[in-house]
Amino acid sequence: MPKQGIHPDYVAVKVHCSCGHSFETRSTHKGNIGVEICSNCHPFFTGKQRLVDTAGRVERFRRKYAEKAAAK
Repeated sequence: MPKQGIHPDYVAVKVHCSCGHSFETRSTHKGNIGVEICSNCHPFFTGKQRLVDTAGRVERFRRKYAEKAAAK
C-alpha cells in the first residue's frame, strides 16, 4: 500500500487533440490536457501521411529544393 499524504492525486482528466478527437484518461496533471497530435490523427496509427506545417517550414523546404531541381 502507498503511504498516505505523500503521493499526488491521480484523477480523471480530459485530453483534447487539435484534430477534434478527445478522450478521458487518468493523470496527476491538474485540469484538461491539450495535444497537437493523438493516436487518432498520427500517421503511424492512421497509415496516411499528413504534413504538420509549423510556421511555413514545409513550404520553405519545398521552395528551396524546387529551385535546385529546376537548376539541374
